[in-house]
Amino acid sequence: MSRIGVFICHCGTNIAGTVNVSEVAEAAKSLPHVVHVEENKYACSDPGQNAIKQAIEEHNLDRIVIGSCSPRMHEETFRKMLSETSVNPYMLEIANIREQCSWVHKEKEVGTEKSIDLVRMSAAKVDRNVPLYSGEIPITKRALVIGGGIAGIQAALDIADAGFPVTLVEKEPSIGGKMVMLDKTFPTMDCSACICAPKMNEAGAHPNIEIMNLSEVEDATGYIGNFSVTIRQKAKYIDYDKCNGCGLCEQKCPSKVVSEFERGLAQRRAVYKPFPQAVPSKPIIDAANCRKINEDRCGVCHKLCGADAINYEDKDELITQEYGAVIIATGYELIDWTKLYGEYGAGAYPDVIDGLTFERLINASGPTEGKIVRPSDGKEPKSCVMIKCVGSRDPHKGKAYCSRACCMYGAKHAHQFLEKIEDGECYVFYMDVRAAGKGYDEFYMNTLEDGAVYVRGRISHIYPEGSQYVCVGEDTLSKKLVTVSADMVVLDTAMVAQESADTIGRLFGVTRNLDGWLTEAHPKLRPVETNTAGVYLAGAAQGPKDIPDSVAQASAAAAKVIGMFCKDSLESNPMICTVNEINCRGCGDCVDVCPYGAISTQSVDRRENSVWVTRTLAFINAGLCQGCGACTASCKASALDLLGFTNEQILQEVDALCL
Repeated sequence: MSRIGVFICHCGTNIAGTVNVSEVAEAAKSLPHVVHVEENKYACSDPGQNAIKQAIEEHNLDRIVIGSCSPRMHEETFRKMLSETSVNPYMLEIANIREQCSWVHKEKEVGTEKSIDLVRMSAAKVDRNVPLYSGEIPITKRALVIGGGIAGIQAALDIADAGFPVTLVEKEPSIGGKMVMLDKTFPTMDCSACICAPKMNEAGAHPNIEIMNLSEVEDATGYIGNFSVTIRQKAKYIDYDKCNGCGLCEQKCPSKVVSEFERGLAQRRAVYKPFPQAVPSKPIIDAANCRKINEDRCGVCHKLCGADAINYEDKDELITQEYGAVIIATGYELIDWTKLYGEYGAGAYPDVIDGLTFERLINASGPTEGKIVRPSDGKEPKSCVMIKCVGSRDPHKGKAYCSRACCMYGAKHAHQFLEKIEDGECYVFYMDVRAAGKGYDEFYMNTLEDGAVYVRGRISHIYPEGSQYVCVGEDTLSKKLVTVSADMVVLDTAMVAQESADTIGRLFGVTRNLDGWLTEAHPKLRPVETNTAGVYLAGAAQGPKDIPDSVAQASAAAAKVIGMFCKDSLESNPMICTVNEINCRGCGDCVDVCPYGAISTQSVDRRENSVWVTRTLAFINAGLCQGCGACTASCKASALDLLGFTNEQILQEVDALCL
């Protein structure tokens, strides 16, 4: 016969303030098989846990019910506590009387009555619990980092410095991401390339880091500690083992196209590195614009290459490797304002540009060597209008969320414009100024002192008039119509999720929110983890971030990976799905609903009624299953059950509630 112990936590006044704890404890004494009931001021504290362990020993308890806060908070805490006793850690039930009772009911009588019901249900369920035991999962001590921006670079360096090999996958020809395109970083105004390039070079030279540029993840299977990932390494048409990076092929290539890195402000060759500090410091051939590959003409690069590194017959290569953990750092893109904001010219006005294009104009290594000029005629603009929140905080056309960094990079642009343009005028139209970071508000105030004129309001219309652009809006503080003519308009556009994040998320079972950002397991307690064990998030893959936050999250994700790799093996989760092979019809419905790809169907030879038959049955990958229970709800034959939440246990709770 079961010997159940019930412990009701006061949680200070979190529970006791609106739940009569003594009444709940008294009611628990009459429940079947309950042999000990105890109130506890703070059950999760060391004294509280010691009291529970002492009660287990004194009353020979074999099952435990704790009425406290959400099991998401402290279930693991109490399981670890039980592992130090004679009670199996999974012979535990937590009645959530804080979030589900105390925090939602103002009337003490209602909260108390509901708490009694929850404790009664938990006692009924724990009476049907069976001991569960964890297994061991081996670990492949190699990490995969997807995305070579500053977050991906930092994560790769941290893991590599800990002594573990890392593969850094970047879809562009060079690592560096958006940060290498910037001129300065707020609020310190450090040279962006000067602080990013050393990190890039360190990653490129690190013996534990393998950089796969011009590559994308194509397929992924497996589970924590044992992911099998297929990476497509696209054809570069240059043999990197032979290439010495002399740059002669780049100089002599006659084919020129618009440079993506320079945001259309300059041209590049068909043989190119996107920027001088690129890592790897070797070029690729743009097959779409190469005359030799497309027309079988030219071939200058091959003729001049003394290292014989040019290979026009190069093909994409699929590489499959095993990894123990994955960090997704896919970064962000800027919203395409030209498709959304026709009132701003929809891209037809050459001097209405976004903030990243302005960064290339003011960058000393940019196409104008840092001189601010109008893209239309190359003349120096004497006046500039900057418009914040283009695409941000705009649920009707853009995104409802705040992109976090726009207020500060807009202030930075205003500061740089006024610094470089003598007697220049700069107007900044804003909704609100959000400067929450360290030193951010001071930086914003300095921009005002520089002479930037901040106008609270949105620009409703931009149209050309002569050589200038007329910006029409409203000053919402004075409630007056405002019209400003300027030589240049800079739009501080919203940060949006990379399109590739959707594909990567699907491959690794990571969900996305409505705006396309990859979602973490818990926004406060597990901010870098995902619901797929062994897969972590870093930087702007999770949401809009500035550089310091991206770097901090990258190091946090790396710390999780290093902590995992320091173990010889992992403890598996025993609360997974099981298959009743007698009931299973092999329909495959469970395969379709499993968000983690943990279920497959297999043909099995079985002996039934003295005859060998071949049946299709569901098969559960214990390493992938996260115990979500979606499959059990979808199984029409009731062939699937979730250990720890079996049909029998759930029905026992329902019966207890209906008493």
